[in-house]
Amino acid sequence: MALILNIDTATNIGSVCLSRNGQVLQTLVNDQQQDHAATLTLFIQQLMQEHHVTAAELDAIAVSAGPGSYTGLRVGVATAKGLCYAWGKPLIAVSTLQQMTQGILLHERNEQALYAPMLDARRMEVYTAVYTADLDEILAPHALILTPESYAAQLAEKKIYFFGNGSEKWSQLLGQHVHATFLPYTMNAEHMVQLAEKAFEKGTFEDVAYFSPYYLKPFHTTMKK
Repeated sequence: MALILNIDTATNIGSVCLSRNGQVLQTLVNDQQQDHAATLTLFIQQLMQEHHVTAAELDAIAVSAGPGSYTGLRVGVATAKGLCYAWGKPLIAVSTLQQMTQGILLHERNEQALYAPMLDARRMEVYTAVYTADLDEILAPHALILTPESYAAQLAEKKIYFFGNGSEKWSQLLGQHVHATFLPYTMNAEHMVQLAEKAFEKGTFEDVAYFSPYYLKPFHTTMKK
């Protein structure tokens, strides 16, 4: 049972959620990616002031740890680590793909189906994984270049729910499939809450000094001439 500050800046939608004992107290959302660094600390300050929470009262800080936007992940993880270090709090890392699946499961739970979160990684590439309704891992998080044969083995056997900002291009490539269902999804730190609470109860914490985001692939940039 814990009071946790949940931070998500893994995509263009950033949000901060304050939760107590696995229940959402309040969430603040920003959908302007370029403003994550500017708004994140303001959101944290606002939430703590409105709920009369001091740093000493927090039990842990959770962060959506990737995969996702390189810039967004760096902002969120750096902020979470800085607060953990300054306030002496444990750090909880939540898989962004599990977080997304948890969000879908709140509204669409099918024990016989599989769940495939998809984050856009540009061109025809996505960050993805496949989970059961109990969040058991069928395919581990990985970067995938989409082809018509992607997910073929899983689609041959079970219904799969696809969702996330990378699922639209997969829908266009796959077309109609009897076992494929595409669901709308919006990123939100609220979807971290249950996962963070479970991690806290198990004492699953990260090393604040050495933790880095789950990028899944190295960062490359084009040098200016």
